[in-house]
This record gives sequence, C-alpha cells and structure tokens, in this order.
Amino acid sequence: MINHSNNLQDEIPLPEHIGIIMDGNGRWAKAQGKPRIFGHKAGMDVLKEIAVHGQHRGIKVMTVYAFSTENWSRPIDEVKFIMSLPIDFYSKYIPVLKAENIQIRMIGERDGMPKATLASIDRAARETAGNTGMILNFAMNYGGRRDIVLAVQELARTGTDLSTVTEEQISAHLQTSILPTGIQDPDFIIRTSGEERLSNFLPWQSAYSELYFTDVLWPDFNPDEFDLALEAFQKRDRRYGGVKVK
Repeated sequence: MINHSNNLQDEIPLPEHIGIIMDGNGRWAKAQGKPRIFGHKAGMDVLKEIAVHGQHRGIKVMTVYAFSTENWSRPIDEVKFIMSLPIDFYSKYIPVLKAENIQIRMIGERDGMPKATLASIDRAARETAGNTGMILNFAMNYGGRRDIVLAVQELARTGTDLSTVTEEQISAHLQTSILPTGIQDPDFIIRTSGEERLSNFLPWQSAYSELYFTDVLWPDFNPDEFDLALEAFQKRDRRYGGVKVK
C-alpha cells in the first residue's frame, strides 16, 4: 500500500464538508462469490475506518449516502439487511465514535423506516450529542429532489410568497439545515465503484461541489484511498463561476 498522506499540502485547505456515495458493495461481494449482503456488511466496517480517518484529518462534516428513496426497489431481503446495518453499526462502534469525538446525525425521511432502525439512529445521536468533532451525517431514506420539494412545501405552509422566494430561504428549509451554518453544502463529493453520477444525492447542495470518482469499490476504499482523494481536491481550482485573479 502506498501512503499518500505525505503528499497532502498543509498550506492548502482540505474540504470542510465531504459527501460520500458508498457504491460497489454488491459488486464486491459478487466478485468473491458471496451474497450482496456480505458486501454491505464489509462496507459498514469500512465506514467506521473512513469516519475516524476523516476526523483525524480535521474534516468537519461527512455526509454518507446510506440509503436512497430509490433503494426501496431492491430485493426485500437486501432492504431489510441494509435497514439492520445502523443497529449493528451503532451497537458495535458507538464506543469508538464517542472516543473519537464524532457526532452522529441523520437526514432523510423517517416515514416508512423501521422503528428499530430509527431508534438506533436516535440513540446514537443522543449519545454523541456532546461530542464536538466531525459530524458523521447519515443520509437514510434520502432523495435530493424530494428534499427540495419538501422545502418548498414548508415555505408555502408558512405563508411565504413563493414568487419572491430566495435561494437562501430554500437552503434554510433543506434537510441539511441541521448542519452548522457555512458548511451545510459539501465542498467535495466522492463516489466509489466507477459510476460517475450523483444519483439524487444533494443536488441543490452540490451546485459547486468538487466531484471525485474512483473505480475502487467501497469495501476496498481505505484511508490511503481517502487521502488520494484529498490530494485531488487540493489540486482543484475552485472559482465558483468567476475568474481567478493572478
């Protein structure tokens, strides 16, 4: 394994908020002749490792795409297993996350999710609420377009004149508004497994995110690969639609 951490440049800022589309669990398992759920279990363990590494790197928020609104169309046994993963993850890793000063939060719609899954997430959020380090934000039962629709509907319910609505008002009603001001939008989005699309992940919030796609399947995505992605971010020229003045 090549250690890329020495190539990170201290004088260039790292992203404050990283979004991760954890893709490739099923393909990883299939390549080993095992059922897809085996890949999801391996992916859970990798998430703990990457979260701890992100905390050590000084990342402030890591939003991970754990289950999309479209994922309900997968085979029922696979869905049930994925919904059980937060229970296993928190029961196994809460002591580690607490020791590492990591906070747990969740965005996504609670309606339709198993009560045991929600109870586990809520318990993890309570037990880590006093932590002051990186926020590990789970996007569960999350759909980006749905997020925008719900924000507009909430604005309408509060009597806002939608003909004059501003971007700031919509942002304030998106589910990411639970995150600290100034870092609600991801600076950087990583997708593993070779797919090169966002798949309804934070479409509003990612308007100026830097995107990074890697062929590495999520269960093989280790801290060294994470540092390689951070190196790529440091080489980006972020102009936000403007022109860099020399």
